[in-house]
Amino acid sequence: MPEITKESILKILTNVIEPDLKRSIVALGLVNDIHVEGNEISFIVKISSPTMNSKKIVKDACLESLLQALGSDIKVDIDMQALPGFKDRAPELRTILPGVKHIIAIASGKGGVGKSTVSANLAVALSQSGAKVGLLDADIYGPSMPLMFDLVNRKPVVSNDSGRNLIEPIASHGVGILSIGFFTEASQAVPWRGPMVSKALIQLFQDADWGNLDYLLVDLPPGTGDIHLTLVDKIPLAGVIVVSTPQEVALADARKGIDMFKMPMVNVPVLGLVENMAYYIPEDNPDKKEYIFGKDGAKKLSEEMNVSLLGQIPLITRIREAGDIGAPAALNENTIEGTIFKELAQKVMECVKDNKTNN
Repeated sequence: MPEITKESILKILTNVIEPDLKRSIVALGLVNDIHVEGNEISFIVKISSPTMNSKKIVKDACLESLLQALGSDIKVDIDMQALPGFKDRAPELRTILPGVKHIIAIASGKGGVGKSTVSANLAVALSQSGAKVGLLDADIYGPSMPLMFDLVNRKPVVSNDSGRNLIEPIASHGVGILSIGFFTEASQAVPWRGPMVSKALIQLFQDADWGNLDYLLVDLPPGTGDIHLTLVDKIPLAGVIVVSTPQEVALADARKGIDMFKMPMVNVPVLGLVENMAYYIPEDNPDKKEYIFGKDGAKKLSEEMNVSLLGQIPLITRIREAGDIGAPAALNENTIEGTIFKELAQKVMECVKDNKTNN
């Protein structure tokens, strides 16, 4: 009988494939605590699915491989264990978006606060920092990204490189983008009920070739509804950013949004709050700030709810104009707005890193 070592056992088990993750259990690091004493072998194997059938498939494959390589005299004890829930797994151990390191949702309690503008510019700023970035426009009823990235009337192609049909995100300004707006006419309403919306959203995650990304931003619709609950239930979010304007009517809804993500049944880290339209800068007097919607409303809310204030975005005509022509303002790094979005991206990266370290 060949000499039995931990190394030889791992080599033998290399060909055993995890049923859900479709990769070697050794390559995925799922074989742990190997002990060898004479002809007695014991180890732990972790698998994605906790079902008895999945455990039996992997256990039988391990036993067959070991007996074939080492002979029938060995005694093998395999402890089959389920991996933790998808929210607590490393990206490569997920069945959905295994190539995406950090998935960040951008939310707002109410519409009209500039959430999509923040999402688009944050995506560009992250890309300009050297990160690989994707942006999923999950605002099913009011998709904005085709316009903001000059992609109106563009249609994504479908590839079959991996053996299944996958939608290819469309690249614009260094960001890979998918939106329900690519599949409807610009003036066409989307009169879908909640279950249809949730199904469409998950398809944009599962049936797309997002590849390897550092960040995937998800621009959510305003409010706290079906899409939000579907997202936190099905997608392993690294955290959420809440966008608000300074006035109390917007802050009241932002407060509800933060509360929802902090609820035990949701439990998504709130990375921070972004105050959009924080102040107005006149074109003819760039050193002047006019607080037309109130001053520091989101800053006070961030202190009240113990979340970070990630940035205060001014109300500048150029930001609106840049979005309207499909060239986000963050592309112009030497402007006031370009610098602010660059600083926002840096703070978001730091918050994601700190949150990961603390967990």
